[in-house]
Amino acid sequence: MTLPCIGVFDSGVGGLTVLKAMAEQISAHYLYFGDTARLPYGTKSADTVARYAIGAARFLEAQNIDLLVIACNTATALALPQITHAASVPVVGVVEPGAQMAAEVSQSGSAIVIATEATVSSHAYRDALQRHGLQAFEKACPLFVPLVEEGWIDHAVTEQVARIYLGEAMAASADSADVLLLACTHYPLIAPLLRRITPAHVKIVDSAESTARVVRGQLLEDPPRGEAQLSSNHPGAASSDHRTFRFFVTDSVEKFKRLATGFLGRQVDHVEHVDLGG
Repeated sequence: MTLPCIGVFDSGVGGLTVLKAMAEQISAHYLYFGDTARLPYGTKSADTVARYAIGAARFLEAQNIDLLVIACNTATALALPQITHAASVPVVGVVEPGAQMAAEVSQSGSAIVIATEATVSSHAYRDALQRHGLQAFEKACPLFVPLVEEGWIDHAVTEQVARIYLGEAMAASADSADVLLLACTHYPLIAPLLRRITPAHVKIVDSAESTARVVRGQLLEDPPRGEAQLSSNHPGAASSDHRTFRFFVTDSVEKFKRLATGFLGRQVDHVEHVDLGG
């Protein structure tokens, strides 16, 4: 059986949560590209983000991928149509899957979206949720990313910051929201902390997990080369015996290895430095 080859693109390490979620459900060959030399994307124009993302997509396509996952919220929000048009393989972003799952689980028709400043400013999740009939209350949480990258996953400071952010978000929604949508790929790492301090009636939707579900469904419907090894059961389906991982970064290999180990919960090897220029 030939396993599919899935390319995963992000501006840095956050997209590793998407990779981890997919690897738990799908046995495949995974190629991860982190454009670590040019992050953050949130400070750059839409045209620049599109140019960088298309360059990364073409690099991954040259490695013979069957499907491309844009695991970067900023790139998805600002440039998904351009990336999809430029790519010669199917492309999945992270915004629509998260909005779709939020719509499925919400009963009140109202959701809180927490994300970076750039993603909130793009209103990509607000627009996607509105297409699914949900009212969105967006809250930028700029301190979460540096706290996660510092490794303060369950730190008292992180909890205090989260209580402030979520308190403000819940107040803005007049407590009507029954979904908390994690619209940044760093945030799944603090999901247990967020669960502890979020009202019990509020469901937490993880855009990384939602994206993995969409990719899994797409491969089941249209296997690219042979069949992906998928279980009929939900998560934990894929056999770790068949997965392979390669990582490409545009900046420090050692720094990526250190951060990636925390994100994936496993030792990360096979990291290669590449220079796309521009």
